Amino acid sequence: MLAATLSRPALATRGLCARAASSLIASIDQGTSSSRVILYDAVTLRPVASHQVELQSATSNPQAGWSQMDAKRIVGTVTDSAAAALAAAGASASDVVGVGITNQRESTVVWDKRTGEPLYDCILWHDARTATTVSALADELGGQDALRATCGLPLSTYFSGVKLRWLLETVPAVKEGFESGTALVGTVDSWLAWNLTGGAGGRATRHVSDVTNASRTMLMNLSTCGWDGGLVRALGVGAAEGALPTIVSCAEEIGRAPLTGMIGDQQAAMVGQRCFGVGEAKITYGTGAFMLGRPRSRPRIRSLTAAARRYALEGAVASCAVGINWFKDSLGMIGTAPEISSLAAQAPASTAVVVPYGGFGVPEGTEGLVFVPAFGGLLAPHWRDDARATLVGLTLAHDKRHVARAVLEGIAHQAKEVTVCMAADTGAALTGLRVDGGVALSDELLQYQADLCGIAVQRPRDVETTALGAAIAAGLGAGVWSSIADIPSSGDDIERTFEPAICEEERTARCASWQKAVESSFGWARE
Repeated sequence: MLAATLSRPALATRGLCARAASSLIASIDQGTSSSRVILYDAVTLRPVASHQVELQSATSNPQAGWSQMDAKRIVGTVTDSAAAALAAAGASASDVVGVGITNQRESTVVWDKRTGEPLYDCILWHDARTATTVSALADELGGQDALRATCGLPLSTYFSGVKLRWLLETVPAVKEGFESGTALVGTVDSWLAWNLTGGAGGRATRHVSDVTNASRTMLMNLSTCGWDGGLVRALGVGAAEGALPTIVSCAEEIGRAPLTGMIGDQQAAMVGQRCFGVGEAKITYGTGAFMLGRPRSRPRIRSLTAAARRYALEGAVASCAVGINWFKDSLGMIGTAPEISSLAAQAPASTAVVVPYGGFGVPEGTEGLVFVPAFGGLLAPHWRDDARATLVGLTLAHDKRHVARAVLEGIAHQAKEVTVCMAADTGAALTGLRVDGGVALSDELLQYQADLCGIAVQRPRDVETTALGAAIAAGLGAGVWSSIADIPSSGDDIERTFEPAICEEERTARCASWQKAVESSFGWARE
């Protein structure tokens, strides 16, 4: 069991800065494609050991647009990663002073609290099966933004509330479980915390969700940071209201293990990047790409709002590594994902703009080829569930080098759109941008991102800042540090800065070409 791997009695005292340097903080980083545990030195915040288990075999796609995962495998891979990381460090559970959970957000699990058995697979964040439900809700409630003033989010297949409604309407065991009071529902943080603190039959089992994950459900009121009855009724999930988890902060003593931190993956990356100041922003390039920035105050927004040290603006892009994996696995163009950068580099970088038929400027590096990676629709700022991936501008002169470059440029263009939207929402343009995540290791991508945004893009030496953010939350919750000012600077150093290398005229032309391609991606999805 997961609880047996990391559990020990709750800490009797705080002031842990005086503990031996062998004390560890465990960061559980549960993502869409893998689970891993990284152990950090509690004094220096430097990584000591880690282990990662892939999850691709636990994911299934029963229908087009559907994506779900075996929830028990999620727990199992975390358990295995924790045991292996402790073994690699030559440590035991008694050396761990705090455990932090960071996780794929929005993904939704319903389980039987008597047995701990899931009543259906975990429906993943990018699953699009609820498109018809979302359309009906928008018509019923008065548009896509009908609930945004309360929860900060537009109606979309992306968020947990509509996934829960689908489960209630479609899976008999889920409906029966809620009606009988035997079912619980939560995002992946809740599912892990429930198992970590004892699970079925445990005397100290906690059913909790932190405020950052709760803010992604469409059921939490952003002003009160509590579940909102009006939102619950509007989404038609009243039967599940009593099964929702208790909302807790990101850093506190939550339960045995000792579980002292919980934070959604993108907010965790923001913490790991130390983006605490107004106007600071980061992009995490992972399965999707996610930009979070700190506004001066809670704004009225067109992107979406997430709770992260007061409020953060977030722009979510559904396809990042998804597009690269399509290029690798479905097309068979490369053997490993990192090879896409070297292949793209063989298509010369743009040094001028050609103006083809129609007057839209396109970069010479892709010879007019533009890729919109809308495999399951487009999120911010378009929010078009009917969009589908589109490769436009093909000629006989194109080969896989140009497609590779177009795939990377498509990621950067989506992120560029989010920066424009954020600037409009806050009234202030970004002056710099930090990046992280596995795909951030692509120099080609980051140079193109800097060119498109017209600002410096900074990559830290350790791009895995999500796990670091969870470790920081756990350390604060365990009393290792009393405030943000006390956190060690480890992991905060910049490895490389990418400066923009094109003029504004060329930047404008590239964006015009991209916009034309985006418009061609609309309207392809079938009901």
